[in-house]
Amino acid sequence: MTHPLLDLAPLSAAHFASIEDRVARLLSTEQDVLITQGEALLPLEGAIRGAAGPGTTALNVITGPYGQTFGDWLRDCGATVYDLAVPFHTAVTAAQIQEAFAEHPEIDFVSLVHAEAATGNTNPVAEIGEVVRAHGALFYLDAVASIGAEPVLPDAWGVDLCVIGAQKAMGGPAGVSAVSVSSRAWARMAANPQAPRRSYLSLLDWKERWIDGGRRALLHAPAQLEMLALEACVVRIEEEGLDTVMSRHAAAAAATREGVRALGTGFEPYVYEASAAAPVATTLRTPEGVDASGLVARALAADPSLPLAAGGGTLAKEMIRVNHYGPAATLDAVQSSISALRTALTEA
Repeated sequence: MTHPLLDLAPLSAAHFASIEDRVARLLSTEQDVLITQGEALLPLEGAIRGAAGPGTTALNVITGPYGQTFGDWLRDCGATVYDLAVPFHTAVTAAQIQEAFAEHPEIDFVSLVHAEAATGNTNPVAEIGEVVRAHGALFYLDAVASIGAEPVLPDAWGVDLCVIGAQKAMGGPAGVSAVSVSSRAWARMAANPQAPRRSYLSLLDWKERWIDGGRRALLHAPAQLEMLALEACVVRIEEEGLDTVMSRHAAAAAATREGVRALGTGFEPYVYEASAAAPVATTLRTPEGVDASGLVARALAADPSLPLAAGGGTLAKEMIRVNHYGPAATLDAVQSSISALRTALTEA
């Protein structure tokens, strides 16, 4: 049989490199950008295991579940880890980062999630970056959920390792991801005897065999369909305009917060302050005594296309996520979601 997604010509190294260049422009970065052949957990883990080791002293900021995972990886690498955990309904501040450095001046690695789609908060990376840069620490950032929904500027913010994924605000595939790497980060990895080598987690393998080789020979056969989908996704953002895409997400987030307040049914934003709320997704606290997962199931039974989900883990009973990202970053999607929640609550 024939199919548009089958029997494609192999993706050339030049084509692969051109997609990396497009992603670099999206990030406004002069750093090396690698497109990794897997979901964003691949470069997130690879970057930590490449840059951290027994001599590392890390400040790991926890504003949601991914921050907890990063701390586990850092400890597994043998790093000394100081966790800075803040309530999930708020954001960390640059002052808190400064206080951590004052208490532990030996910190040389900072890990942070920009926007936590799971909890609906976003952190002030520009201000935090100034503090991290002043202390000379390596700055690692998970921008998987934030890219496309709000500015992500590794160079301007002093981020040394910035990981992005396309599956949320970019509206693209989940099977490929990317990481921008500063020269300082490459040097840290090269000096780390525990950095993965000859491994799918190895960023250094890609640097030595791909980047240093002039990007002429790929390490292995790329995930072709995902690469083409990523390219189409970035082209769509270029054509719409990144500022326009980010404005859609900001408008959807604002409309969700105002809409649930206007309902007067007891829903309220999970993240109290709008300034700490992520534009990629809005989390809601359900009225007292109302089970969030049951309410979402009722709403989705009526319309499975709604961008609604219950919170994960212990939050499943009290939190609802309105995932207004990518194609769902529209006022229509927000209005439909709020209407469905109101109907489900009435029926419940």
